[in-house]
Amino acid sequence: MKRNITWWSYCFCFLGVVLLSSCLKEEELNESVKEEDVPVSALDIYIDEQFTEEYNMAVRYKYVDNYVDPNQNVTPPKLELVRPMLDFVEYYWIEPYLAIENGEIFFRRYVPAELIFLGGLIYNNDGTVTLGTADAGARITYTNVNGYDLADPEWLKLQLQVTYHEFAHIVHQEFKLPTGFEKITPTGYSSAGSWFNVTEEEALQRGFVSPYGTSSVNEDFAEIVAFYVFDANFFETYIQMEENCVLADCESRNQGREWILEKLTAIKDHYLKVTGVDLDDLRAELQSRL
Repeated sequence: MKRNITWWSYCFCFLGVVLLSSCLKEEELNESVKEEDVPVSALDIYIDEQFTEEYNMAVRYKYVDNYVDPNQNVTPPKLELVRPMLDFVEYYWIEPYLAIENGEIFFRRYVPAELIFLGGLIYNNDGTVTLGTADAGARITYTNVNGYDLADPEWLKLQLQVTYHEFAHIVHQEFKLPTGFEKITPTGYSSAGSWFNVTEEEALQRGFVSPYGTSSVNEDFAEIVAFYVFDANFFETYIQMEENCVLADCESRNQGREWILEKLTAIKDHYLKVTGVDLDDLRAELQSRL
C-alpha cells in the first residue's frame, strides 16, 4: 500500500516538510530484473555484475519517468554520480548486513528487486517533499542523488533514513508487527494527513521518534528501526531520562521515552525472533562506518 515517509520527517523541515514515501505499486514489476537493454557501458556492466547477478537487484538510473507517478516531474541523476551512489548503497547498507550474523541470509532473501536513482527531489501538492519511496518491498527509490555529498551530514542522514526505513517495512510486511506493538501508544497517532502538523517535541511526548512516525503504526515501527540503526545520538535523545524534572513538559518527554524504549525492546526481540538479525549488531556495524 502507498506509504509516505519523511525525515526525521522520514521528518525534518526541508524546503517545506521533508517527506519520505512508500507506496503501492501502480504497475507490476517484471519477474526478471534484467529486462533493460544489454549493458552497453562500463557502468552498466558493473551494475549487472555487482548488483543484478550478485543480488538479483536491478538499478535504474535511465528513463526514470517510467518509475514515478506520471503527474510528477523528475530528472535522472548525473551520470558521474551513479557509481558513487552505488558505492554508498554497498558500503552503508549491503555490507553492514553481510557483516553480521544471519544478516546475509536475511538480506539476500528479502532484498528489493529494484533500486531507482532520481537526480532531484519530488515536490508534492501538499507542500511536502518526497525523499524516497518503497513499493511493496520490491523497489526502493532514492531521490536527490545529484546532491550527493558524504561530507554533508544532512544529505547522509536523509539517505540512510530512506535506506533503513524502507527496508524495515519488509519485516512487518513479511512477519507482521511485534505482538501488542500497536497498543503501546494507541492515542498518540495523528489523524489522517495531519502528521506534518506535529512538532518533534510533541512527537517525543507522545512516544514517537519523529512526527512522521505518528502517521501510522507501520511508519512508527519503521521509523524506530531506522533511527535506532543510524542515529548516533539515539540513546541520548530518545531513551535517556531527564533528571530533576519540575515542569510538565519534562515529565511528558520522559514518559514518551519510556514508551519509545518499550517499543524498541519489542522491535529488537521481534527482529531477532523472525529474522535472526540482532539490531544491536547492525547498529554497531553501521556506526563504525559513519
